[in-house]
Amino acid sequence: METNETPPPKPTRTNETPPPKPAHTPPPKPAHTPVPRPAHSPPPSAQPPRNGLVISKRLLWVHGGAYPLENIVRVYTFVLRPRRGEAFVRFLKRGGGTLAVLMVLMYFEDSSSSSWDSYSSDGGDGEGFLQVALFLVAVLLIYFIGDMCAVVFALSHDVLAIETNGRSTALVTGKRAYLNGLVHSIAEAIDKPDAEFQAAVGTLAITNYGNYFFGDAVNMYGGSGNTGVAK
Repeated sequence: METNETPPPKPTRTNETPPPKPAHTPPPKPAHTPVPRPAHSPPPSAQPPRNGLVISKRLLWVHGGAYPLENIVRVYTFVLRPRRGEAFVRFLKRGGGTLAVLMVLMYFEDSSSSSWDSYSSDGGDGEGFLQVALFLVAVLLIYFIGDMCAVVFALSHDVLAIETNGRSTALVTGKRAYLNGLVHSIAEAIDKPDAEFQAAVGTLAITNYGNYFFGDAVNMYGGSGNTGVAK
């Protein structure tokens, strides 16, 4: 007995599309990165203060000048007084001699003016020389008087002095009580590493400090070879 068996279907081939190949893309360029600064590079320096008195980062700034706190050996106040007596004595020494020369020249000019024309023609040159000498002596005498008056009529100043272990000294001026407070503030800042403060102080318009008593006044008693002082 025959049976009609249906043969199994043949596998059909499907048109499958292969996956697309990735397009060729260039490698990405590295991004520009800034060059890092060194780890221990110092920060940009700030402009130093030009006015007043400032303590910052172990430095004492006085009108733009820097003084390390560890180099300060003395801070004190005093009255800056003009050397009036010495200026007057100096005028007597310089101006007195100049005045004496002026009087002598005037005497010779008066005594010889009547008989000067009786000499030769060179007498005109001698008279001109006397006039020039009189003029120069008068100018010197006026200068000496002005130099004395500039010291005699100068004002005294209350001053805060900051001395270092070198030869430099900073001077500022202001009210005496205010300056005494600054002495305590600066002395405390020397022992405090993190001290920060600022104060308004004045400047001194003095051209010649030699005309002033600077610092302590010391009186010496006895003969020569003293080893002690009395203040």
